[in-house]
This record gives sequence, structure tokens and C-alpha cells, in this order.
Amino acid sequence: MLTILGFAMIATFLVLIMMKKMSPIAALVLIPALFCVFVGKGAHLGDYVLEGVGNLAPTAAMLMFAIVYFGVMIDVGLFDPIVRGILRFCKADPLRIVVGTAVLAAIVSLDGDGSTTFMITVSAMYPLYKRLKMSLVVMTGVAATANGVMNTLPWGGPTARAATALKVDAADIFVPMIPALAVGLLFVFVLAYVLGRRERKRLGVLTLDDVLETETETVTETVLVRTGGGKGTDRSPTGGAGTGADAASQNEGAASQKEGAGSQKDDAESQNDDEDDERLQGLDPDRATLRPKLYWFNAGLTVALLAAMIMEILPIPVLFLLGAALALTVNFPKMADQKARVAAHAENVLNVSGMVFAAAVFTGVLTGTGMVKHMADWLVGAIPEGMGPHMGIVTGLLSLPLTYFMSNDGFYFGVLPVLAEAGAAHGVSPLEIARASLVGQALHMSSPLVPAVYVLVGMAKVEFGDHTKFTVKWAALTSLVVLGAGILFGII
Repeated sequence: MLTILGFAMIATFLVLIMMKKMSPIAALVLIPALFCVFVGKGAHLGDYVLEGVGNLAPTAAMLMFAIVYFGVMIDVGLFDPIVRGILRFCKADPLRIVVGTAVLAAIVSLDGDGSTTFMITVSAMYPLYKRLKMSLVVMTGVAATANGVMNTLPWGGPTARAATALKVDAADIFVPMIPALAVGLLFVFVLAYVLGRRERKRLGVLTLDDVLETETETVTETVLVRTGGGKGTDRSPTGGAGTGADAASQNEGAASQKEGAGSQKDDAESQNDDEDDERLQGLDPDRATLRPKLYWFNAGLTVALLAAMIMEILPIPVLFLLGAALALTVNFPKMADQKARVAAHAENVLNVSGMVFAAAVFTGVLTGTGMVKHMADWLVGAIPEGMGPHMGIVTGLLSLPLTYFMSNDGFYFGVLPVLAEAGAAHGVSPLEIARASLVGQALHMSSPLVPAVYVLVGMAKVEFGDHTKFTVKWAALTSLVVLGAGILFGII
């Protein structure tokens, strides 16, 4: 019963957000609460939620201060050289822009943190996608899939979890998997090329100057149209016959009504334009927040922060908390400027942290009620006896749905040891099982249970349901390519 309810809860959540019947935050909270009552454990809902919040609180804190830190670094111009380099490569060609997105996401993913990757990638690429009217879900899909492949780095999380759970060396898991993962990353670049060609066919090839010139002409035409209405009034007779005056008065009244009817729409469009203009300040080389004299300080601070993360000198939330405080203090000594920078990034902070705590309800109920355990046991038990000698392939295939519907901790510490034990009974080594377990990471990074994905869609202003519908099929295909390459090379 718990198995059926678990799958039903996940399916209900995915259907509702993809059909846009509920917002992700509402769905993450209300659906598990409802199913908790169905299971008959509504009285324990508070305990499940608090346990889930407690488990995800460090992640939420890390994301909050990471957004502030990297937001400040973007404001002061640390990543402007990267943006300019990408711009020179892309040349406003949609194909090059999508490929550049994949390359940039893969490079930045070397730090092992998905949130960092998405913040830098979106900040660098969003202006181009927006100016050229390209599909933003292409950007989020390519970035998430590239990061998913790179997430298998030993310091990225999954490999370390697999090594810990099966008591093997992380290097023995990762190094043999490099050829298969390289094929997966190459496939992501090919995918980016195909999607880029599709965007190029839809939009054509423009230069950034052409786009800016077109926007200027549009604004000018709008002003001329509004001014023209005024000139029409000036041309109306001032001392003619009464009939002419009445006609002019009626025309003016009709024009006034028309203008009044459209005023709310104009205001809304103006507000949206203002918001987009703020997001496009990454192209402005003269923005007031630039700190060119502090460039090397900020670069050194960022390198030191990433090195400390990899070396695990302090917990990541603490590192980002200290880094954000130091970056604000040095770059913006005045209190008013510090408040302005925090306020500028408050929307992203609130959206992401809110989503993380909402996800805590989902994971808390899924784990606390026992639904996750029953779902995993059912899947493992459904494996035919004859597949025992092929448990590596089975593990690779199961890693796709299981790492999508479960957290990495739940999969690697709860399910993987069971799969390894089943494999050992048929002579399959734990190392092979561990390598196969990494296959699903390309898909995992778009899971609704991964906090970093909310950073991605939030900064790109993409609906999570739209991102899911577009990305899941390509990410699943990428994972299957990695699995196929692993089998071909004899790794799995």
C-alpha cells in the first residue's frame, strides 16, 4: 500500500506542476501533507516536516549566502571577462550560444557545486538569450544536463557517497568511469549543437548590435506613435463650426478612452521591461557597482573559497556565510550600499530558500512514512532472478528513476547497499555496482528534490514545469548514453 501511495504522490506532484495547476512550493507542501493523511499518519506530519527541515536547513543556509556571495561577485564585475569571452565566441549566433552554455556549465562545474554553476552560467548567458529572444528552457536544460554529468566528480557528492556506502575507494570508482563520462559530456555538447541549430533556424543569425538597434527603433516608434496622437489634436480646428468642434471632441474622447483602456497594459509592460533591463545589466560595462580596483582581491577570495570547499576546511554553509560577509564589507564599505546589494538579491534568496524548505516537507513525508523504503524494496524485489549476473546494468537503469525521485543520500545510503548485496551473490563486484550508480546523475540534477535546480529556474525566470517537460527526456537520454558507453568499454 505504501509503495502505491508513494508512486501516486510523486506522480500527482509531477502532473500538477507540469500542467501548471499548482506552483512548485504549494505542490511540495500540500500534496505530501494530503498523502500523509491518506497513509494514516497525519498526527505525525509535524514531526516529519521538522525532521525534513532540520536535514535541509544547512543546504538552505548554503544557498542563501551563496546567492548573496556570487550575486555580489557578479555586481562587482568578477565574471565580466568570462561573459566577454563567451560573447566573443558566440557572436550572437544561437548555435554558438547554446554550445557556449554547455561548455561554460561544464567548466564551472569543476568546483563540484551545482548552485554555483547555475548562478554563474545563468548570469553570463541570460542577457544573450533574452536579447536574442531565445528559448530560456534550452539554457536551463543544457546547463542542468552538463552539470549532472560533471556532478560525478569525486568531490561533487555522489561518488563520495557511493564510496562511503560500499566501503571502497572513491578513486577506484571514478577513474575507470572517466571514458564513459567523457562520452556523456560529448553527447551533451552534441545535444547543445542540435538544439542550437534549431534555435538558429527559428531566429536566424544576428549580431548583438543589430538586436540593440532593433530595440532602439521599437522604442523610438512607440514614442513617435504617442507623439503623433498629440499632433493630431493640434491639427484639429480651434475656431471652426460647431459640428467640427463636436466631431473633434468625440474623436478626442474616443482616443482618451482607448488610451485609458491600454494604460494598465502599458504599465504592466513597462514594469516587466524595467525588470528585464535590471537583469540585463550584465552587458553594461559602466554599471555603478563595478569595482575594477578590487578585481584581484575578489578573484583571490573566490579561488580561496572554492579551494576551502574542496578541502572541506569548514562546512560549506559557514564558508559562504563568511565569504558573503567579507565580500560585502570590502566591496561596499558603506552600510547603505550593503543593504542595497542584499536587497537586490533578496528575491532570488527568498525564492530558493522557500523552495528548499517546501521540499523538506516532501522529503520528510516520503521518508518518515516509510514510502521511500517500500518503493525501493519493491523495485529491488521486482528484479528477475536471471538478471543477477547483470546487476551492474540493472543498477545503472534503476539509478535513473531512483535518483530522480529520491535524494542522493536516500539512494546511495539506503538502496545502493541492497543492490550491491544482490550483485555480490552473483559475483558482481561492489566497484561495478558503485560505477553503475553514477549513471543517473544527468537526470538527477533536474529532480524536484535537488535544491540547486530552483536556483537555475529562479534566476532564469523559467517555470519549473516547463523546465521539467523539456529537460527530462534529454537528461534521461544522456544517462543512457553514459550507461551504454560504460557497457561498451567494459566498465559496467
